[in-house]
Amino acid sequence: MISSKLSGFLLVVVLVTGCGGGGGSSSSTGPSPVVSGGSITGNNVLSITVNGALCSPGTSASYPDKPCVSVTLCNPGSASTCQTIGDILLDTGSFGLRIFKSVLSPAMSFTQIAAGSGSLAECAQFGGGFAEWGPVQLAGVSLASEPTITVPIQVIDSTFANINTSSTSTICPGAEPGPATAGFNGILGIGVFSQDCGSTCTTKVGNGVYYSCTGSTCIGTTVTLSDQVQNPVALLPVDNNGLIVILPVIPSSGASAANGVLVFGIGTQTNNAASGVTAYATNQVGEIRTTVSGITYSSIIDSGSNGLFFTPPPASPIPNCASPNAGWFCPPSTVSLSATNAAASGLPSGSVAFQIGNFNGLINTSNRVFSTIGGNVPGIFDWGLPFYFGRNVYVGIEGKVSSLGSGPYVAY
Repeated sequence: MISSKLSGFLLVVVLVTGCGGGGGSSSSTGPSPVVSGGSITGNNVLSITVNGALCSPGTSASYPDKPCVSVTLCNPGSASTCQTIGDILLDTGSFGLRIFKSVLSPAMSFTQIAAGSGSLAECAQFGGGFAEWGPVQLAGVSLASEPTITVPIQVIDSTFANINTSSTSTICPGAEPGPATAGFNGILGIGVFSQDCGSTCTTKVGNGVYYSCTGSTCIGTTVTLSDQVQNPVALLPVDNNGLIVILPVIPSSGASAANGVLVFGIGTQTNNAASGVTAYATNQVGEIRTTVSGITYSSIIDSGSNGLFFTPPPASPIPNCASPNAGWFCPPSTVSLSATNAAASGLPSGSVAFQIGNFNGLINTSNRVFSTIGGNVPGIFDWGLPFYFGRNVYVGIEGKVSSLGSGPYVAY
Protein backbone atom coordinates (compact mmCIF):
# COMPACT_ATOMS: atom_id res chain seq x y z
CA MET A 1 0.00 0.00 0.00
CA ILE A 2 1.56 3.28 -1.10
CA SER A 3 -0.98 5.77 0.22
CA SER A 4 1.50 6.78 2.92
CA LYS A 5 3.69 8.19 0.17
CA LEU A 6 0.85 9.72 -1.78
CA SER A 7 -1.08 11.26 1.06
CA GLY A 8 -0.57 14.95 1.56
CA PHE A 9 -2.34 15.83 4.81
CA LEU A 10 -4.93 18.14 3.28
CA LEU A 11 -6.88 18.29 6.51
CA VAL A 12 -8.44 21.60 5.63
CA VAL A 13 -11.33 19.83 3.95
CA VAL A 14 -12.31 17.73 6.95
CA LEU A 15 -11.74 20.24 9.70
CA VAL A 16 -12.96 23.45 8.14
CA THR A 17 -16.15 21.91 6.77
CA GLY A 18 -17.09 21.38 10.40
CA CYS A 19 -16.74 25.11 10.96
CA GLY A 20 -19.91 25.87 9.05
CA GLY A 21 -17.79 27.73 6.54
CA GLY A 22 -16.07 29.74 9.24
CA GLY A 23 -16.65 32.73 7.01
CA GLY A 24 -16.50 36.44 7.62
CA SER A 25 -17.56 37.70 10.98
CA SER A 26 -18.70 41.00 12.35
CA SER A 27 -15.39 41.76 14.05
CA SER A 28 -15.12 45.47 14.66
CA THR A 29 -11.32 45.48 14.52
CA GLY A 30 -11.17 44.57 10.83
CA PRO A 31 -8.51 42.48 9.14
CA SER A 32 -4.79 43.00 9.43
CA PRO A 33 -3.20 44.15 6.18
CA VAL A 34 -1.82 41.90 3.51
CA VAL A 35 1.69 40.78 4.46
CA SER A 36 4.34 40.46 1.76
CA GLY A 37 7.41 38.28 1.74
CA GLY A 38 10.42 38.60 -0.54
CA SER A 39 11.16 40.49 -3.72
CA ILE A 40 12.86 37.67 -5.60
CA THR A 41 12.40 37.72 -9.37
CA GLY A 42 13.43 35.44 -12.21
CA ASN A 43 12.15 32.94 -14.73
CA ASN A 44 12.07 30.34 -11.94
CA VAL A 45 9.89 32.34 -9.53
CA LEU A 46 6.16 31.69 -9.12
CA SER A 47 3.94 33.93 -7.00
CA ILE A 48 2.10 32.49 -3.99
CA THR A 49 -0.87 34.14 -2.35
CA VAL A 50 -2.24 32.80 0.91
CA ASN A 51 -5.98 33.54 0.84
CA GLY A 52 -5.16 36.23 -1.69
CA ALA A 53 -5.62 37.19 -5.33
CA LEU A 54 -4.70 33.78 -6.76
CA CYS A 55 -7.35 32.05 -4.61
CA SER A 56 -10.95 31.93 -5.81
CA PRO A 57 -13.41 34.00 -3.76
CA GLY A 58 -16.47 32.51 -2.12
CA THR A 59 -17.37 30.51 0.97
CA SER A 60 -15.98 27.22 -0.27
CA ALA A 61 -12.58 28.82 -0.81
CA SER A 62 -12.48 30.81 2.42
CA TYR A 63 -10.86 28.25 4.70
CA PRO A 64 -7.81 29.67 6.51
CA ASP A 65 -4.17 29.27 5.50
CA LYS A 66 -4.82 28.32 1.89
CA PRO A 67 -1.71 28.79 -0.32
CA CYS A 68 -2.60 29.35 -3.98
CA VAL A 69 -0.60 29.47 -7.20
CA SER A 70 -1.46 29.48 -10.88
CA VAL A 71 -0.25 27.11 -13.58
CA THR A 72 -0.49 27.20 -17.35
CA LEU A 73 -1.63 24.08 -19.19
CA CYS A 74 -1.21 23.55 -22.92
CA ASN A 75 -2.26 20.87 -25.35
CA PRO A 76 0.77 18.59 -25.86
CA GLY A 77 3.10 20.05 -28.48
CA SER A 78 1.14 23.31 -28.74
CA ALA A 79 2.47 26.70 -27.71
CA SER A 80 -0.77 28.50 -28.55
CA THR A 81 -3.62 26.40 -27.17
CA CYS A 82 -3.06 27.05 -23.51
CA GLN A 83 -5.00 28.01 -20.39
CA THR A 84 -3.78 29.59 -17.17
CA ILE A 85 -5.65 28.35 -14.10
CA GLY A 86 -5.52 29.90 -10.65
CA ASP A 87 -6.74 28.68 -7.28
CA ILE A 88 -4.29 25.76 -7.41
CA LEU A 89 -3.40 24.50 -3.93
CA LEU A 90 0.36 24.50 -3.30
CA ASP A 91 1.09 21.17 -1.61
CA THR A 92 4.56 20.02 -0.58
CA GLY A 93 2.99 16.92 0.98
CA SER A 94 1.91 15.29 -2.29
CA PHE A 95 3.37 14.68 -5.73
CA GLY A 96 2.00 15.69 -9.12
CA LEU A 97 -0.41 18.10 -10.74
CA ARG A 98 -4.17 17.45 -10.48
CA ILE A 99 -6.75 19.65 -12.20
CA PHE A 100 -10.54 19.41 -12.09
CA LYS A 101 -11.93 18.68 -15.55
CA SER A 102 -14.72 21.19 -14.97
CA VAL A 103 -12.30 24.15 -14.95
CA LEU A 104 -10.65 23.19 -18.26
CA SER A 105 -11.77 25.07 -21.35
CA PRO A 106 -13.25 23.09 -24.29
CA ALA A 107 -10.07 23.85 -26.24
CA MET A 108 -7.97 21.79 -23.88
CA SER A 109 -7.34 18.30 -25.26
CA PHE A 110 -4.76 16.20 -23.47
CA THR A 111 -3.39 12.80 -24.51
CA GLN A 112 -4.85 9.85 -22.62
CA ILE A 113 -2.26 7.39 -21.29
CA ALA A 114 -3.09 3.77 -21.99
CA ALA A 115 -2.99 0.92 -19.48
CA GLY A 116 -3.03 -2.31 -21.41
CA SER A 117 -6.19 -2.22 -23.52
CA GLY A 118 -7.80 0.40 -21.27
CA SER A 119 -7.26 3.96 -20.11
CA LEU A 120 -5.06 4.72 -17.14
CA ALA A 121 -6.91 6.25 -14.16
CA GLU A 122 -5.96 7.01 -10.60
CA CYS A 123 -7.49 7.24 -7.15
CA ALA A 124 -5.32 9.66 -5.17
CA GLN A 125 -6.17 9.37 -1.48
CA PHE A 126 -5.40 12.19 0.94
CA GLY A 127 -5.10 12.30 4.70
CA GLY A 128 -8.32 14.22 5.24
CA GLY A 129 -10.50 11.28 4.20
CA PHE A 130 -11.13 12.49 0.68
CA ALA A 131 -9.79 11.40 -2.69
CA GLU A 132 -9.33 12.60 -6.25
CA TRP A 133 -10.39 10.27 -9.06
CA GLY A 134 -9.84 10.63 -12.78
CA PRO A 135 -7.81 9.72 -15.85
CA VAL A 136 -4.07 10.21 -16.22
CA GLN A 137 -3.26 12.27 -19.30
CA LEU A 138 -0.25 13.98 -20.87
CA ALA A 139 -0.37 17.77 -20.81
CA GLY A 140 2.00 20.63 -21.45
CA VAL A 141 2.74 22.33 -18.12
CA SER A 142 4.33 25.73 -17.64
CA LEU A 143 5.46 26.89 -14.18
CA ALA A 144 6.45 30.56 -13.82
CA SER A 145 8.54 31.36 -16.94
CA GLU A 146 10.21 27.96 -17.02
CA PRO A 147 10.14 26.04 -20.32
CA THR A 148 6.93 24.13 -20.95
CA ILE A 149 7.31 20.44 -20.19
CA THR A 150 5.10 17.48 -21.10
CA VAL A 151 3.92 15.79 -17.91
CA PRO A 152 1.44 13.05 -16.92
CA ILE A 153 -1.19 14.78 -14.78
CA GLN A 154 -4.46 13.67 -13.23
CA VAL A 155 -7.61 15.20 -14.66
CA ILE A 156 -9.98 15.05 -11.68
CA ASP A 157 -13.36 13.73 -12.84
CA SER A 158 -15.54 11.86 -10.37
CA THR A 159 -17.78 10.67 -13.23
CA PHE A 160 -14.98 9.02 -15.20
CA ALA A 161 -15.80 5.37 -15.96
CA ASN A 162 -19.09 5.87 -14.09
CA ILE A 163 -17.47 4.95 -10.79
CA ASN A 164 -20.31 6.58 -8.86
CA THR A 165 -22.96 4.36 -10.41
CA SER A 166 -21.21 1.20 -11.54
CA SER A 167 -20.02 -1.86 -9.69
CA THR A 168 -16.61 -0.23 -9.37
CA SER A 169 -17.97 2.58 -7.18
CA THR A 170 -16.01 1.36 -4.16
CA ILE A 171 -12.57 1.74 -5.74
CA CYS A 172 -12.27 5.43 -4.84
CA PRO A 173 -14.43 6.32 -1.84
CA GLY A 174 -14.57 10.00 -0.99
CA ALA A 175 -13.90 11.15 -4.56
CA GLU A 176 -14.41 14.93 -4.74
CA PRO A 177 -17.15 15.95 -7.19
CA GLY A 178 -15.75 19.39 -8.04
CA PRO A 179 -14.02 22.61 -7.01
CA ALA A 180 -16.99 23.92 -5.04
CA THR A 181 -16.69 20.98 -2.66
CA ALA A 182 -12.90 20.75 -2.64
CA GLY A 183 -12.30 24.48 -2.23
CA PHE A 184 -9.68 24.62 -5.02
CA ASN A 185 -9.36 24.13 -8.79
CA GLY A 186 -6.49 21.70 -8.49
CA ILE A 187 -3.43 20.63 -6.53
CA LEU A 188 0.21 21.25 -7.40
CA GLY A 189 2.05 18.48 -5.54
CA ILE A 190 5.73 19.40 -5.34
CA GLY A 191 7.02 17.28 -2.46
CA VAL A 192 10.24 15.29 -2.15
CA PHE A 193 9.40 12.51 -4.63
CA SER A 194 9.44 12.46 -8.43
CA GLN A 195 6.35 10.27 -8.86
CA ASP A 196 3.27 9.88 -6.71
CA CYS A 197 3.61 6.13 -6.22
CA GLY A 198 7.07 4.99 -7.20
CA SER A 199 8.39 1.46 -7.57
CA THR A 200 5.51 -0.22 -5.71
CA CYS A 201 3.10 0.58 -8.51
CA THR A 202 5.46 -0.76 -11.15
CA THR A 203 5.14 -4.32 -9.80
CA LYS A 204 1.99 -4.60 -7.66
CA VAL A 205 -1.31 -4.88 -9.57
CA GLY A 206 -3.51 -4.34 -6.52
CA ASN A 207 -1.77 -1.14 -5.45
CA GLY A 208 -5.04 0.70 -4.73
CA VAL A 209 -3.91 3.72 -6.74
CA TYR A 210 -3.79 2.99 -10.48
CA TYR A 211 -6.48 1.36 -12.60
CA SER A 212 -7.08 0.35 -16.19
CA CYS A 213 -10.58 1.38 -17.25
CA THR A 214 -12.55 0.09 -20.20
CA GLY A 215 -16.03 1.53 -20.35
CA SER A 216 -17.37 1.45 -16.80
CA THR A 217 -15.08 -1.38 -15.68
CA CYS A 218 -11.84 -0.53 -13.87
CA ILE A 219 -9.31 -3.05 -12.61
CA GLY A 220 -6.04 -2.54 -10.73
CA THR A 221 -2.94 -2.24 -12.84
CA THR A 222 0.78 -1.74 -12.66
CA VAL A 223 2.20 1.39 -14.24
CA THR A 224 5.70 2.38 -15.29
CA LEU A 225 7.43 5.24 -13.50
CA SER A 226 7.25 7.41 -16.63
CA ASP A 227 3.46 7.03 -16.88
CA GLN A 228 2.76 7.82 -13.23
CA VAL A 229 1.59 11.30 -12.24
CA GLN A 230 4.82 13.26 -12.00
CA ASN A 231 6.16 16.02 -9.79
CA PRO A 232 6.63 18.60 -12.57
CA VAL A 233 9.56 20.29 -10.82
CA ALA A 234 11.63 17.11 -11.22
CA LEU A 235 11.21 17.36 -15.01
CA LEU A 236 12.37 20.97 -15.43
CA PRO A 237 15.45 21.14 -17.67
CA VAL A 238 17.69 23.00 -15.15
CA ASP A 239 15.88 23.91 -11.91
CA ASN A 240 14.88 20.33 -11.17
CA ASN A 241 16.67 19.45 -7.93
CA GLY A 242 14.20 21.09 -5.57
CA LEU A 243 12.47 24.31 -4.62
CA ILE A 244 12.15 26.99 -1.96
CA VAL A 245 8.89 28.20 -0.41
CA ILE A 246 9.25 31.74 0.96
CA LEU A 247 6.44 33.24 3.04
CA PRO A 248 6.47 36.23 5.41
CA VAL A 249 6.10 36.50 9.17
CA ILE A 250 2.42 36.71 10.17
CA PRO A 251 1.25 38.81 13.17
CA SER A 252 -0.10 36.80 16.11
CA SER A 253 -3.57 38.17 15.39
CA GLY A 254 -3.37 37.00 11.77
CA ALA A 255 -3.66 38.79 8.44
CA SER A 256 -6.27 39.02 5.72
CA ALA A 257 -3.86 37.62 3.12
CA ALA A 258 -0.14 37.09 2.53
CA ASN A 259 2.12 37.13 -0.50
CA GLY A 260 5.18 34.99 -1.07
CA VAL A 261 7.14 33.19 -3.76
CA LEU A 262 7.97 29.68 -4.88
CA VAL A 263 11.49 29.46 -6.31
CA PHE A 264 12.43 26.46 -8.46
CA GLY A 265 15.88 24.92 -8.11
CA ILE A 266 18.41 24.95 -5.28
CA GLY A 267 21.77 26.49 -6.18
CA THR A 268 20.97 26.40 -9.89
CA GLN A 269 20.67 30.19 -10.30
CA THR A 270 21.81 33.30 -8.47
CA ASN A 271 18.37 33.65 -6.83
CA ASN A 272 18.18 30.21 -5.19
CA ALA A 273 21.46 29.70 -3.36
CA ALA A 274 21.22 27.77 -0.11
CA SER A 275 22.95 29.18 2.96
CA GLY A 276 22.38 29.20 6.69
CA VAL A 277 19.94 26.29 6.65
CA THR A 278 20.02 22.70 7.91
CA ALA A 279 18.88 19.81 5.74
CA TYR A 280 16.90 16.93 7.27
CA ALA A 281 16.89 13.78 5.15
CA THR A 282 13.51 12.05 5.01
CA ASN A 283 12.71 8.36 4.98
CA GLN A 284 11.21 6.46 2.04
CA VAL A 285 7.76 7.96 2.65
CA GLY A 286 8.90 11.57 3.09
CA GLU A 287 8.90 11.71 6.90
CA ILE A 288 11.35 13.13 9.42
CA ARG A 289 11.13 12.96 13.26
CA THR A 290 9.64 15.44 15.72
CA THR A 291 9.99 15.12 19.50
CA VAL A 292 7.78 17.05 21.94
CA SER A 293 7.93 16.54 25.72
CA GLY A 294 9.89 13.34 25.28
CA ILE A 295 7.48 11.78 22.77
CA THR A 296 8.77 11.22 19.23
CA TYR A 297 6.43 11.36 16.24
CA SER A 298 6.91 10.63 12.56
CA SER A 299 6.43 14.03 10.99
CA ILE A 300 5.97 15.84 7.70
CA ILE A 301 6.47 19.45 6.62
CA ASP A 302 3.46 20.08 4.42
CA SER A 303 2.21 23.34 2.91
CA GLY A 304 -1.07 21.68 1.92
CA SER A 305 -2.15 21.33 5.55
CA ASN A 306 -3.63 24.50 6.99
CA GLY A 307 -2.57 24.04 10.62
CA LEU A 308 -0.15 22.36 13.00
CA PHE A 309 -1.65 18.91 13.56
CA PHE A 310 -0.54 16.50 16.31
CA THR A 311 -1.66 14.84 19.52
CA PRO A 312 -0.37 16.87 22.47
CA PRO A 313 1.69 14.83 24.94
CA PRO A 314 0.06 14.22 28.35
CA ALA A 315 2.56 16.58 29.97
CA SER A 316 1.34 19.47 27.80
CA PRO A 317 -2.40 19.02 27.18
CA ILE A 318 -4.19 21.50 24.93
CA PRO A 319 -8.00 21.61 25.00
CA ASN A 320 -9.96 21.13 21.81
CA CYS A 321 -12.62 23.55 20.66
CA ALA A 322 -16.26 22.79 21.29
CA SER A 323 -18.34 21.37 18.44
CA PRO A 324 -18.53 22.05 15.52
CA ASN A 325 -14.81 22.88 15.59
CA ALA A 326 -13.80 20.01 17.87
CA GLY A 327 -10.88 19.02 15.64
CA TRP A 328 -9.11 22.32 16.38
CA PHE A 329 -7.28 23.54 19.48
CA CYS A 330 -8.88 26.22 21.67
CA PRO A 331 -6.60 26.95 24.65
CA PRO A 332 -7.81 29.81 26.86
CA SER A 333 -4.57 31.64 26.08
CA THR A 334 -1.84 31.11 23.53
CA VAL A 335 0.37 28.12 24.37
CA SER A 336 4.12 28.29 23.66
CA LEU A 337 5.79 24.97 22.88
CA SER A 338 9.16 23.68 21.76
CA ALA A 339 9.91 20.67 19.58
CA THR A 340 13.03 19.03 18.22
CA ASN A 341 13.08 18.10 14.56
CA ALA A 342 15.54 15.49 13.32
CA ALA A 343 16.34 13.70 10.11
CA ALA A 344 14.73 10.29 9.69
CA SER A 345 18.05 8.75 10.76
CA GLY A 346 18.15 10.88 13.91
CA LEU A 347 20.83 13.38 12.86
CA PRO A 348 21.06 16.29 12.40
CA SER A 349 18.53 17.76 14.80
CA GLY A 350 17.38 21.21 15.82
CA SER A 351 14.82 22.91 18.04
CA VAL A 352 11.66 24.61 16.79
CA ALA A 353 9.59 27.02 18.86
CA PHE A 354 5.91 27.31 17.97
CA GLN A 355 2.63 28.53 19.40
CA ILE A 356 -0.95 27.30 19.44
CA GLY A 357 -3.71 29.89 19.69
CA ASN A 358 -7.46 29.71 20.16
CA PHE A 359 -8.92 28.68 16.83
CA ASN A 360 -12.40 30.04 17.53
CA GLY A 361 -11.06 33.38 18.68
CA LEU A 362 -8.85 33.75 15.63
CA ILE A 363 -11.29 32.55 13.01
CA ASN A 364 -14.06 34.82 14.31
CA THR A 365 -12.36 37.80 12.73
CA SER A 366 -12.06 38.85 9.11
CA ASN A 367 -8.52 37.47 8.93
CA ARG A 368 -7.80 34.24 7.08
CA VAL A 369 -4.04 33.78 7.50
CA PHE A 370 -2.75 32.52 10.85
CA SER A 371 0.56 31.26 12.25
CA THR A 372 -0.85 29.64 15.42
CA ILE A 373 -3.81 27.47 14.41
CA GLY A 374 -3.64 23.73 14.94
CA GLY A 375 -5.65 20.62 15.62
CA ASN A 376 -5.59 17.22 17.27
CA VAL A 377 -4.61 14.41 14.88
CA PRO A 378 -3.20 11.11 16.15
CA GLY A 379 -0.19 9.24 14.92
CA ILE A 380 1.85 11.97 13.22
CA PHE A 381 3.14 15.50 13.67
CA ASP A 382 2.07 17.56 10.66
CA TRP A 383 3.94 20.83 10.31
CA GLY A 384 1.39 22.56 8.10
CA LEU A 385 1.43 26.02 6.55
CA PRO A 386 1.93 27.93 9.86
CA PHE A 387 5.43 26.39 9.98
CA TYR A 388 6.30 28.17 6.72
CA PHE A 389 5.59 31.71 7.86
CA GLY A 390 8.82 33.62 8.36
CA ARG A 391 10.98 30.78 7.02
CA ASN A 392 12.60 29.82 3.76
CA VAL A 393 11.69 26.13 3.46
CA TYR A 394 13.67 24.02 0.98
CA VAL A 395 12.43 20.76 -0.58
CA GLY A 396 15.09 18.48 -2.07
CA ILE A 397 13.75 15.98 -4.60
CA GLU A 398 14.77 12.32 -4.42
CA GLY A 399 17.90 11.44 -6.38
CA LYS A 400 18.69 15.08 -7.12
CA VAL A 401 21.81 16.73 -5.76
CA SER A 402 22.39 20.26 -4.46
CA SER A 403 24.76 21.94 -2.02
CA LEU A 404 22.42 20.70 0.74
CA GLY A 405 22.95 17.06 -0.22
CA SER A 406 21.03 14.43 -2.14
CA GLY A 407 17.24 14.29 -1.90
CA PRO A 408 14.85 13.46 -0.45
CA TYR A 409 15.19 16.10 2.28
CA VAL A 410 13.61 19.21 3.71
CA ALA A 411 15.66 22.14 4.95
CA TYR A 412 15.09 25.45 6.69
